Formats: sequence, structure tokens, C-alpha cells
Amino acid sequence: MILAVKAVIATSAAGQPAIAVVHPNSPWVTVYPWSAGFGTKYANPATLPGDTARGVRFTAAADALAVSHDGSPYLSVYAWNMGFGAKYADPASLPSSDGYRVCFSPSDDTVAVSLDLTPFVAAYPWSAGFGTKYSNPATLPTGTGRGINFTGNGNQIAVAHSNSPYITTYPWSAGFGAKYANPATLPAGIGLSTAFTTASNAIAVSHTVSPFVSTYPWSPGFGAKYANPATLPPSNGSDVTFNNADSAIAVAHVSSPYVSTYPWSAGFGAKYANPASLPAGTGRGVAFNTDDDAIAISHDTTPYISAYPWSAGFGAKYADPATLPAGNGQSVAFSS
Repeated sequence: MILAVKAVIATSAAGQPAIAVVHPNSPWVTVYPWSAGFGTKYANPATLPGDTARGVRFTAAADALAVSHDGSPYLSVYAWNMGFGAKYADPASLPSSDGYRVCFSPSDDTVAVSLDLTPFVAAYPWSAGFGTKYSNPATLPTGTGRGINFTGNGNQIAVAHSNSPYITTYPWSAGFGAKYANPATLPAGIGLSTAFTTASNAIAVSHTVSPFVSTYPWSPGFGAKYANPATLPPSNGSDVTFNNADSAIAVAHVSSPYVSTYPWSAGFGAKYANPASLPAGTGRGVAFNTDDDAIAISHDTTPYISAYPWSAGFGAKYADPATLPAGNGQSVAFSS
């Protein structure tokens, strides 16, 4: 079973950034204040997620936090304001199965989750609570949903999944439109994560077979695959993300150095040097913060989350949080 961790840095309605990590042990989600380093852990939510948590995301407004997880209800969302508020009521129509990754649309009016079993994806209107589940796409993803993300303009949605073609994309306008054509050159293996540039002009997919990451122009629809990076990630790409300025791309992966980063300008530049102090184990998630001056990697092996200053390369690792997450980090992302 492939698991992933997600750390999210957000600016709350009260102006305090936070970083969240989900993991396979109770309390399933751990959140800290963030100010160029980890603050004291926030109290756990009063109502915990159901089981192993795999994905986490704040709204762009940072007034809610979503956790996708094993066990019913598969998706739990909490009010957020410098700490957990009450859990929102579950959707009337629950997701079909264990939740892998979760995302909000850029305008915070939709929440979507990738799923273990058919229909492999579920989406709901969001307005401080779940609306009625949107109809499933007419053409479903072909296997277990892994990564899920909207374009920066919110007009398309992508699901990375376990069976060929490994990535499935749709127009989005308060519901799924007709599936876009597959890329001419498919990703080489199981799709584990997907990301769009902020400008919505490129899409990346991380996957289980070399070259472990594939990128394409997006307009909308797939253009011809970009050339692989000269220095490939060394193993399965667990997660992929662009920075907010669309000037860098990062891949978390299974083998040392556990994260690979590259300049991005309509293609890969020469790989940046590895951090001096590597993450301690398999990289599960990676993300840049809103200002693009920090990068976090969630990973197997204590301390389960590592964060670094970022300025076209890694700075010296920030100190670990005083209270560590309770288990392997399962995915990483920064909020806008």
C-alpha cells in the first residue's frame, strides 16, 4: 500500500501561518504555528479523523482544514482559526471509500477527494459546510485515485491514479465536464501525484516508473511531453509540486536524497544541490510556502517532517518541532 503525508502552511483568518502534517497514528493530524520555524503544537481536534490520514489541505482563506483518511466518513473538515474549531457535519452522501488526497478549488467553493474504490473521485460544493455531492464524471479515472488538484484558475481538475493512462483530467464548472484526451506520451507508471503551475500552463505527474516525473504543457489539454530532467529523481515520485512563482518544481521520492528540486521555465533546469541535512527517510510529500521562501518535506522516519529556507536552493534545515507528529508523514503542500 502506498501512503503519502501532507504538510500545509496557511495564513489563518487571524493572520497566523500554520503547518499541518497527517500521519498513520492517532491523532492522525498535527498542526503547528509557522514563523520561519515550528511553533508549539496546537491542541488536537475534539473529533479526530477516522483512521490513517493521507491528505490535508487548508482553504485558500485558511478558515477550514480538510483531512482525507481511511475509515468512514473518509473526509473530515474542521473550522480553523489559529487552532481547530468544530468538525463540520459529514456530507449527506459520503465518499465511497478511503480518501487519499484532498484539495479545495482556488475560490474555496469546492472540495474534492481522490478515493481508493470506484468512482475514484468525489467532489462537493463547499461553503462553510458540504453541499450536495456533484455527479461523478461520465468517464471515471481507471483506478485508485492518488493525487488530485485544480488548475490555478480553477477551470480544470486532474486525478492521478493507479491504472493506465495514470492521469485523467476534466474541465470544471460546478461539476465535471467531458474528459480531456490522454497525453500522447503517457506517464510511465502508477500516477501518485499531480500539480498544475499557478499560471495553469503546465501539468506535472509523479509516478512509480522511471523517469518518475512527467510534465506537459497545458492549454487546456495536454501538449507534447517536456524532456525529462537531466538528473532524474532516483525512485518512485511520491509527490510533485511547483512553487507559487512557477520558477521551481520539486519531487518527493522513495530513495535518498528523498527530494529533488529543479528550476522550471517551460521545462526542467539543472537539478539544485541536495539539502545539507537530508530528510530522514522516504519522501511522501513536498511543498513550497506562499512566499516561496520555505520548503517542507514530509517523510518516513522520525522527525517525520523537515523544513528548510528556500531561495533558489535549500538553506540550513529548520529545527524539528518540539512535539513531533505521531508517525510517518503522509503528504505535503503549502496553502496560497
